[in-house]
Amino acid sequence: MKLKPIVKDYIWGGDRLPREFGIGKGRVAEAWMCSFIKGDESSVGGLPVSKAFPRENWGSACRAFKEFPVLIKLIDAHDNLSVQVHPTNEYAACHGLSCGKTEMWYVVDAAKDAYIYLGFKRAVTEKECREAIATGKLTELLRKVPVKKGESYFVPAGTVHAIGKGCLMAEVQQSDDCTFRVFDYNRQGDDGKPRELHIEQALAVLNFSEYASPVFTGCLAACPAFTVQAVEEDEDENPFSYTSLLIVDGEGTLNGERVKKGESFLLAAGEPYELKGNLRAIKTTTMGR
Repeated sequence: MKLKPIVKDYIWGGDRLPREFGIGKGRVAEAWMCSFIKGDESSVGGLPVSKAFPRENWGSACRAFKEFPVLIKLIDAHDNLSVQVHPTNEYAACHGLSCGKTEMWYVVDAAKDAYIYLGFKRAVTEKECREAIATGKLTELLRKVPVKKGESYFVPAGTVHAIGKGCLMAEVQQSDDCTFRVFDYNRQGDDGKPRELHIEQALAVLNFSEYASPVFTGCLAACPAFTVQAVEEDEDENPFSYTSLLIVDGEGTLNGERVKKGESFLLAAGEPYELKGNLRAIKTTTMGR
């Protein structure tokens, strides 16, 4: 089942997704390649994906989730994204959100000097963090990590982070798009006004500890909502979970049909598939709680 993405234009976006992936036109910041978010659903043959891919296709591993567990994007950071943090499941439950937002990044491509901010480089206090935000020095407290093509990074909910300019990312996240901005380089939006910050909400969910990189075995990242792998040729049949395949490089075949970079597919739980060719795909499933 091939998905048509939702295209998002933000001030930091570039032209790589239209130019290299055939997605959208002009400036494109994000392409929501697999989205069940109401009002922003991917589509299949003109149908919203929630109609074309009903709950019985999700698999038993998704039984505990009220909504489809993941949102999958391509992100082109022509400029720096804001420094931000996402809510935890606990915060979401108390504030009317569908869920928290843990995510992971796979670096599809990166400029020579590209970097991310990921967590604090040492433990800080709320007071220290608040003062750094007020004086524009928050990034001095953060881990600045050089990145390169093929790497992956895990961003638990509550972790301060930012994608830097020159990064082209595949992002797999819990299926909510709530973001609390804490610093945005004093930029103005397309409307000429400073972009909104959400400092109090961010401070309510921030993990002030030093960031520790988790170690995953057999996958790029895993949490209750998603397990992510990078695959080249692949053959599988998962009886417990849907399978999402996002082609991030090259071309080949999926069950004998031609596929290429920039295309996204959903397969029902228990549906066998064979992916072949000179390509790389981000494979996402849900293994449950």
